[in-house]
Amino acid sequence: MLPLLLLIFLQPVPNRECVILLHGLGRTEFSMSRVESELKRDGYLVVNHSYPSTSAGIPELSKVVGTSIDQCRDMGSTSIHFVTHSLGGILVRTYFQTNTAPDAKRIVMLGPPNHGSEVVDSHSDEWWFKLFAGPAGQQLGTTGDESIPIRLNPIPLEIGIIAGTASVDPLFYFSFDKPNDGKVSVESAMLPEMKDFMTVSNDHTFMMYSSEVIRQVKAFLRNGEFNRSKRME
Repeated sequence: MLPLLLLIFLQPVPNRECVILLHGLGRTEFSMSRVESELKRDGYLVVNHSYPSTSAGIPELSKVVGTSIDQCRDMGSTSIHFVTHSLGGILVRTYFQTNTAPDAKRIVMLGPPNHGSEVVDSHSDEWWFKLFAGPAGQQLGTTGDESIPIRLNPIPLEIGIIAGTASVDPLFYFSFDKPNDGKVSVESAMLPEMKDFMTVSNDHTFMMYSSEVIRQVKAFLRNGEFNRSKRME
């Protein structure tokens, strides 16, 4: 009887860390499906749901962050992290301007327009851009009263940022005069308060499928820093 009890007590404690995934503008939860499966394989609880990214403004969309936090807690999480793509990172930053969550710890942002997107500057007045990007897209410029990212204050999370340096989208080529991923410049992705930062040779649209990006996501969630050894492409 005693050996059996010892065996029970010596069993590893299940991982109760929860990771909230937030996709980018015009995408769905399926764009984060590979990240989801990889994190679940590592034992994380994962919340990954679509939100109507093109039908409302950023403040309204940021409510999905609070809903997702509640879902993590309902699953019995002891700590909460985020992995975001593009607009998803801005939603987390917006949420924490007026909300707190002591159990929220780390966030990895993939291609975040933290200082806005030059694409919005170039095309926000075009009818097709307004149709595709919706109200939130209009709020992602690098300047102007309508831009939300440039007005956000630091948030109480450890932040790791991964920016892309490749682009397969010729449509927005002339929106940039500096390194970029086709939607966001490397410079715009950065934040003064970030804990770690790195670039990868991936484009904005597909970076979340990259094996190297996923490896770095796992490293930051685990250790609070990226792993620069044995890089994969």
